Amino acid sequence: MFFVLKKKTLVIIGILLAVAILCACGIGVMVEERVFSKRLIPIYSVERDENTVALTFDCAWGAEKTRGIMDLIEGAGFKCTFFVTGFWVDANKEVVKEIVTRGHQIGNHSENHLHMAKLKENEVASEIDSVNNRIKELTGEETTIFRAPFGEYDNRLIMALNERKTACIQWSIDSLDWKGLSGGKIAERVTNKIRSGDIVLFHNNSEHILEGLPLVIETLKNKGLRAVRVDELIYKENFTINGEGKQIKNS
Repeated sequence: MFFVLKKKTLVIIGILLAVAILCACGIGVMVEERVFSKRLIPIYSVERDENTVALTFDCAWGAEKTRGIMDLIEGAGFKCTFFVTGFWVDANKEVVKEIVTRGHQIGNHSENHLHMAKLKENEVASEIDSVNNRIKELTGEETTIFRAPFGEYDNRLIMALNERKTACIQWSIDSLDWKGLSGGKIAERVTNKIRSGDIVLFHNNSEHILEGLPLVIETLKNKGLRAVRVDELIYKENFTINGEGKQIKNS
């Protein structure tokens, strides 16, 4: 009888231990899911009443049209932002310096224009830091904004950027200029819906950017809109980003 009771006791203890372990694992999973289930969102646009927008240009190939872009932007009394890759910086060091001396902003577009979500954590850090360091060496300026290649991001990337006090910037209007659209079509895609707080995506060496940009600028002026640098458009503190990626100043 004693042996039977002991055996039953051991079985019960074993079951209780198994349940405890499963519960502990379950709690661990729940905690982990709770930590990572909140989807972090970049800035797609900004709630602004000042009639300001940001014209941005991704730089990953060629630089022949970059000075022409700056001439057009400055001719209107505007400023803009260029997001540069590391290999583009290496090939166009003097242009990088000129962008800054002419008063425009430089943002980080990663070292190698890879799919960031597919990289390991240390690789993500390297893609960010290597470009930041070279921009600092060339211009003396800290880089505070980042645009993910292909617009692809995840929580790991945004958390890495947050650690570096760097804003992840997307766009609310895509010109699709990289598809070879005519200048008129580029302008049409942008001007039909642009409003205060929008961030517009162009590419610095797209085929018809120099034909489309004057039309965009003309429409901005007609609508009473002014193009500024991204760091002049976004809020640096005391803000929230809603589910649509709009950055809103906390009241």
